[in-house]
Amino acid sequence: MEQELKITSLAFAHGELVPQKYTCDGDDVSPPLEISNIPENTVSLALIVEDPDAPRGVFYHWLVWNIPPSPTIGQAINPGISGTNDFGKTGYGGPCPPSGTHRYYFKLYALDAELDIAPGAGKDELANAMEGRILATAELMGRYQRAR
Repeated sequence: MEQELKITSLAFAHGELVPQKYTCDGDDVSPPLEISNIPENTVSLALIVEDPDAPRGVFYHWLVWNIPPSPTIGQAINPGISGTNDFGKTGYGGPCPPSGTHRYYFKLYALDAELDIAPGAGKDELANAMEGRILATAELMGRYQRAR
């Protein structure tokens, strides 16, 4: 039986606090990510980082696709083509909750093709392009609350 796609980070464990360095209160750089059990026929990876606890619904912090299927994504590295996040920018935008503790999901997708969408595309366009192309998914969740 094939093992499940997995995403972890050396910076924080699943369900633990995201270190300040990777948030708007720190250097606001993406954390290092480790990827294992990538399916054999994976052509590219996509990563979506979202906060479902945002006051106005899900807030997207990072949309990136056409990532080469590699076991690591280094800290502060933008490994593929970036979409526009809900900060109105491309690239990574770290946790920055207005109040309380929020959850941040790093959702990884193994895809059977590269996606033909323009840099700066939004979440809906990315989701549509991935439809029917997903071989496996994995998820890492971190939490963050800003100091008062």
